[in-house]
Amino acid sequence: MKHIPRKRFGQHFLADPAVIDAIVRAIDPRPGQAVVEIGPGLAALTQPLVERLGLLTVIELDRDLAARLRAHPQLTVIESDVLKVDFAQVAQALAATKIRVTGNLPYNISSPILFHLLPFADGIEDQHFMLQKEVVDRMVAAPSTSDYGRLSVMLQWRYAMECVLTVPPDAFDPPPRVMSAVVRMQPRADFAPVDAALLSELVQVAFSQRRKLLRHTLGRWLEARGFTGEFDVQRRAEEVPVDEYLALATSLQK
Repeated sequence: MKHIPRKRFGQHFLADPAVIDAIVRAIDPRPGQAVVEIGPGLAALTQPLVERLGLLTVIELDRDLAARLRAHPQLTVIESDVLKVDFAQVAQALAATKIRVTGNLPYNISSPILFHLLPFADGIEDQHFMLQKEVVDRMVAAPSTSDYGRLSVMLQWRYAMECVLTVPPDAFDPPPRVMSAVVRMQPRADFAPVDAALLSELVQVAFSQRRKLLRHTLGRWLEARGFTGEFDVQRRAEEVPVDEYLALATSLQK
């Protein structure tokens, strides 16, 4: 029976064999590696992955799709909302020091998924995700560009990232109304040990009014915290490099 894509799950299924092949080559799965796929859907990417790996763990929310996937002898199916999955427990169940994570993420909750994975970065070898291209552009953006923002800072703190593939709408069924892209995310070993909640609040305040100088937003926030250190608030939020936000968060922790 044909599966009807469900809008509430943001389902757009990969259907272009050339694109699927390019994604698998970018991931480069090897036999025996512990890989977790988020949102396998109709298994377009799942099947070539499992053929190379031998075994694969998948996370699927749609109960009809999960039931189909359970019939595959090489798949371990976690039927759950990915935002409720403890990836440390998944790694433990797989007896893996580090896991690799991949998937065609639902575009309506892609940012929450990326932030959910952030605390598990120590136990992740790499992540390859299909996302809306504009989200990938924001993830990898450099300072002093219009795409640079909270997502750029929070993710670049923890990952080295690159866009490895751009994917047109007609590669999907049904086609989304936007361009897509595949991003590679590799957790940094040398990341600054800052408090994630503090950094998140700091960056959120900084970018709350992008067009204004930071003295109107972050400057007042720093004053309220009794900050007496050096930080140039005569700039806009997008002009501040990631390292400077990290240095500021570090100084606030002392």
